[in-house]
Amino acid sequence: MEEHQVLQVIVRENNVEQALRVLKKKLQREGVFREIRLRRAYEKPSEKRARQAAEGVRRARKLARKAAQREGLLPKRTRG
Repeated sequence: MEEHQVLQVIVRENNVEQALRVLKKKLQREGVFREIRLRRAYEKPSEKRARQAAEGVRRARKLARKAAQREGLLPKRTRG
């Protein structure tokens, strides 16, 4: 069973916008938005397996790319 952690954001000097940004960042980091998107509709077990397999492939490619960059085989990505 999953433990639910209480997220708190302190509003300082009545700066609600800044507190909302902090809350949104915390929710993003915890994966709440992703969970909501996944639970919005029923996902068949076969579709779930296919999605998880695709995510695994994506993760493996990303790790391999980062390892190659560390070893100097690939140039580091530049923004812009």
